[in-house]
Amino acid sequence: MNTIKTSFSIKDLENLSGIKAHTIRIWEKRYNLLVPERTDTNIRTYNLRSLQKLMNISFLNSNGYKVSRIAALNEFQIAKKVKEISYLGNTETHAFNAFKLAMLNFDQLLFYNTYNRLLEEKSFREVFYDLFIPIIQDIGLLWQTLTITPSHEHFLSVHIRQKVLIHIERIQSANPKPNTKTFVLFLPHNEIHDIGLLFINYELLSRGYHTIYLGESVPIEDLNLLNNLHEDITFVTYFTIKPDPSEVENYLKKLYGEVIKNTNNSVRLIGTRFIDSKPKKLPKQMKLYDSIKKLVKDL
Repeated sequence: MNTIKTSFSIKDLENLSGIKAHTIRIWEKRYNLLVPERTDTNIRTYNLRSLQKLMNISFLNSNGYKVSRIAALNEFQIAKKVKEISYLGNTETHAFNAFKLAMLNFDQLLFYNTYNRLLEEKSFREVFYDLFIPIIQDIGLLWQTLTITPSHEHFLSVHIRQKVLIHIERIQSANPKPNTKTFVLFLPHNEIHDIGLLFINYELLSRGYHTIYLGESVPIEDLNLLNNLHEDITFVTYFTIKPDPSEVENYLKKLYGEVIKNTNNSVRLIGTRFIDSKPKKLPKQMKLYDSIKKLVKDL
């Protein structure tokens, strides 16, 4: 069974390339840059090759090439120009599009080649902040708009997760700083999106802190086991889809009452769920962040 998505609406092209549908139509009419197929009801559809060409056009256009100049090039020349510019150092937009195409085609080789090319110029930390965080946010929106399927999202997430785990393993054997406090990283019950939390674990380990990574779907009552073993724990948790917005307030109250109150412990909170449900005034031992970078900087 072929699971590769090969047909796209003009709205799909807008979502994937960032170019407005109105602009795509103008480029088709004025420059003949894309040639869509038509359904029986005269609705435009585009193949994967058209999507790749559009992403290359978007890349050149964002690097100062006028559309009229791009239109004078054939498909091979456009791809060649993209490679030339990316090898001169402007690789981020090209890599971003390549990761999307790898996801749509379930193309592991394209993912690895793109990632390895980035590591020639950037540190892993820079790749994560500059590329992986934006694309994770982007694929969430693409999934919500039905441009991609859950299998596409899982493909890209699994490969990004693997890269974080590889870098954690490389520093895992180093001894923590002497007399350092303990960080316990966990996701709330029924939360399974762990890439952000894994990367925070990587950042903590790379700074020499002692971490205990509990991972997905941890009941609050289980956290009390850590209180019996360590003092001055900093708990770090990441809310992506859980708890439900209506339950966030009660969850935080329970977490504070059962794990934090009357201790030296504290909690660092982060995640897109807080965009939907901003908690009221938090106890001083609980602090909310809107980005991984800010949370790590505050450690």
